[in-house]
Amino acid sequence: MSELYKKMIDEAMAAQHADVEVLKARRGKHFTLKDARPYVEAVEKMTVGPKQSASVINLHKDSVKTHFNVLSGLTRHVKPEDDPFVEHYQTPVVLEILRDQDAKFAKSLETFADSIKTHEAIIGREAARCYAGFYGPTCVVDFALMPGSTSNVVNQVLTKTEIPVAHKQAILAAKSWGMNTSYGIGDLFAKRIEAGDTLAEASRKEVRQLQDLYRNPVDAQAKLMQRAGMKSFSARRYMENYRKGMEKTVKAAIDDGVHYGNIATIPAYCVGDVSHHISQSTYNMCKDDVVMATIEAVTNVIEKTLLAAIPSFKTPYQLLNVATGASAAATEYLLELDAFNAPMIVDLLTKRYHNLVMINPTRGAAAELHNCDFMDMIYRGWKILDKAERIKNGSGKPLVPKVDGIPIDLSPIHENEVLMNPQRYAYPACAITVRASALMRLADYPCLLTSEPITATMMTNIIALDKKTAAAPVRSCKSCATACLIGSRHQYCQYREAV
Repeated sequence: MSELYKKMIDEAMAAQHADVEVLKARRGKHFTLKDARPYVEAVEKMTVGPKQSASVINLHKDSVKTHFNVLSGLTRHVKPEDDPFVEHYQTPVVLEILRDQDAKFAKSLETFADSIKTHEAIIGREAARCYAGFYGPTCVVDFALMPGSTSNVVNQVLTKTEIPVAHKQAILAAKSWGMNTSYGIGDLFAKRIEAGDTLAEASRKEVRQLQDLYRNPVDAQAKLMQRAGMKSFSARRYMENYRKGMEKTVKAAIDDGVHYGNIATIPAYCVGDVSHHISQSTYNMCKDDVVMATIEAVTNVIEKTLLAAIPSFKTPYQLLNVATGASAAATEYLLELDAFNAPMIVDLLTKRYHNLVMINPTRGAAAELHNCDFMDMIYRGWKILDKAERIKNGSGKPLVPKVDGIPIDLSPIHENEVLMNPQRYAYPACAITVRASALMRLADYPCLLTSEPITATMMTNIIALDKKTAAAPVRSCKSCATACLIGSRHQYCQYREAV
């Protein structure tokens, strides 16, 4: 298995390094689509390992290539306001291909859409809770079944819908790791309430919006983009051309017996580096030397930790757990170098969130989603470091945090000249918040810390080993930060009820 583990690490880190190297070279400059070519080239080098499904790997590779080619054919530049959406055009297309290829699945989609209306009480309640801030900070596109997430609500309705279990799993996956349109639960409801609708009227409109996502995925996304004012390129032409490029690959995955849930998710979560992680908004953010250094150092922590642990790994899932654990520990370690820690930041961002609800009731449904990602990451890192500190306990031995018994190598942080010299980026005598303030900037956009290119590449490799099991969403408690440190929302999580 060591060869497989090395392959998984190499492919994941190649994707991450492609992003990081482009950002280092291009930060602060004007983004053009061709800048993303190194990421595409890294993905093109992915191979099929022993016992892996080639059709699964091809879903990933072909989607990235098709996305890049289609987008490059439509525009040279995507403005920052439009780049979050580039991951949202793939799943609607794939759902329609699956629907067109399988009449039984098409019937299940229609039955589910009808069930959304039948269970309007659930939709109205959940939309109202999100509008009012009932759950606290929420990630509307959470990859787990967290309260306030769209997948949580979809799961609630699916458990009451009579369709085949495999179809339920596919529909659920399509609104978790798959991103079936840019819509998040409660967005229209909130805006209609503030515009003067009654609660009943707003609830009915929310239901119709959600039904549209499953009855007409491509058209629904195009209409959402028109409503959002997305003008960098034609969303409809993108989806038309993306279908032409991906239909053969999707059909091959169907013929290979890949679970529809995996077919729906893989093509979406791997394309975001093209015009999102490598994009104008990221270039602008990374103009800050400390922000750039943070991304680079955490990347190197992940890589050194993974490579050193190859002889110790026992399962492919362990690689993913260690990769994300290493990044969490590294990020929390940077906070603690400035005498901050996760409980402080979770408290701050939670209080801020409730004030945000008051001053901006029509905030976008996705507003705080990355704050939630960030809080969950640093909370996990805090637990890892706290355990290591307790073991150290005045012994004078070096701090050795571990995940699954695997030591995390934090040396890249200490070897980073920028991060070890914060006095060069503030009034020198008072440079005590420099690293933490850079992390607060990344709290709105932690995608290259968590890291999405790494997790996407590793998940594809894992799914390729078990193509018949739906990998998304996460069907376990992820110990989210707000529930563990601030709120009491565990009772509203759906992970034990996942279809």
